[in-house]
Parts: sequence; C-alpha cells; structure tokens
Amino acid sequence: MPDSFYFPVFTGLLTEEHVEKIGPALWEFLWLIAKTTKETTENGETIGIVLGGRPIKNMEIAESLGTSLRSAERNISRLKKYGYIDTKRTPYGNIFKVKNSKKFYKDRTAKNGGTKKREPPNMDREPPLLVERTAKNGGNKEDIKDIKDINTTRQKKYDEDSTYFKMAIYFHKKVSAVANEAGISHLIKKSNMQTWADDMRKLIEIDQVDKHQAKQVMDWVTEDSFWKTNVLSAKKLRERFMELAIKMNADKKPSQPKQKPQYDPRDKEIEFQRWIQDGNDPNDFDWSD
Repeated sequence: MPDSFYFPVFTGLLTEEHVEKIGPALWEFLWLIAKTTKETTENGETIGIVLGGRPIKNMEIAESLGTSLRSAERNISRLKKYGYIDTKRTPYGNIFKVKNSKKFYKDRTAKNGGTKKREPPNMDREPPLLVERTAKNGGNKEDIKDIKDINTTRQKKYDEDSTYFKMAIYFHKKVSAVANEAGISHLIKKSNMQTWADDMRKLIEIDQVDKHQAKQVMDWVTEDSFWKTNVLSAKKLRERFMELAIKMNADKKPSQPKQKPQYDPRDKEIEFQRWIQDGNDPNDFDWSD
C-alpha cells in the first residue's frame, strides 16, 4: 500500500457533538481508521480491525504522528472513553478495533447489489473552494457573491460568549493598550478575533495549558518591559508560551537577601598581631567591632 492514499471518513462525525468528544484525539483516530485492514460484525455493529489484529504499541502511533507517547496515550484513552474505539491489552501492545467502521462501506454496498460510485477524476486538481468551482463552471457574479457570504459565515465558528473568544478579547485589550502607548497600534489594527480565539483554543486543548496559567502569562507579558512589545498576538503568545511562563515564574521568585558574614573573634586577634608587627602601639589598637 502506498504512503499516500484516499480513505473514506464517515461524514456523520462532522457534528458539534463529535468534535467536542474527539477533540485533540482526531489524529490518532484518523491513524486507526487509515490502518484498518478488515471489518467484522459484532452484536450487529460493524467493527474495523486495525492492521489485521496485530498488537500495536502506543509508541508506534506516537512516532508515526510525530507526537509524544504521553499525548498519544491520553488521546487513545479519550477515544476509548467516548466509545470510538476498543482495545485489548497483550504483552506486545494493544489490539485496536474501530467501532461503527465505515471504511469499506462502498465495497459492502457493491457486494450487496448496490452501485459502486466512481471516484471523481483528477481529485488533486479540483479547485478546493466552492467559489472557484462555481466560477470555473460558468456561475454568475450573484451566485459567487452568495457563496462567498456562506464561506465567510462558516469561518466564524467562535461565538462571542465562548471561552476562547473571551480570552482573545481579553488579551487583545491588553495588547492594544501596550500598542497605543508604544505608538505601534497599526500593527494590530486588523486583528481577527476568530483567528485569535482559535489560537487560544489550540493553547488550551492541544498544548494542554491551564486557563488560569494562560491568564497569568497574559497579564505578565503585557507588563514586562521587554516582552510587552514583542508579543502582540495570540499566535505569538502560543509560540513563546513555555519560554514566557518560565521567565514569569523566575521573576516572581523573591531574591535571597545577602547574609552578613558571621563574626569570628579570631579575626580581631589576627588584626591585632598585624598591628603590632607594623610597629604600632598595642594600647592604641581598636578592639571594637
């Protein structure tokens, strides 16, 4: 099987419920679907068998996706918790099963007498946007305008009441104050709050940053004399977050007071001996501390 190939994904997953449940485990789920090699039926449900039932170590999945073992294990547990997959532990790894598998749905339909649809030709050359396809097929300007409005509406996925949008607004206000004071407000004039909100979501869901810690870093970075003019977007905040958090914690640690040297009576004795050796009168020596 080639490294790159098409495989079907059930469109029923594209709902708010599944997006919320799968969340950051999406890539592990797609990996398991892609590696499904056969299907069986258990209790009336189609089950996809991953790699023919060969035991798979979680590290193998992590390395394939270029992520950490801890992240892969956490996401696999998430998929199992919400019933998307089932696992069976063996001494050599887990045997993975994908529940409600749809990977070979077209093959089953054709086998049972249905019509097997052909894949559209030149899939890689097909214009990715509905606007481009409509223009290519001779659609009029009014149609294209309506489609553009639809695409714009779909991009706005974070409501103003959502946590991530509120985080974006909070940080934008702080950054705006810094930019106005520094005379660089033009740099954030065209900030897109939907993009900022998405970066906030990635910071919390993908990078696993605590929301309270995120707020602390936002407050600190917009007050720090160096960083406040170098972090002027949610994207930059996410990129430098670890470095910023470390610096913030270091600045908050109280400095250790310098300890006074302990008094040692022998020091005076040494001083006295030197006083005499230098030809001074012993009665003139100052014995006070």
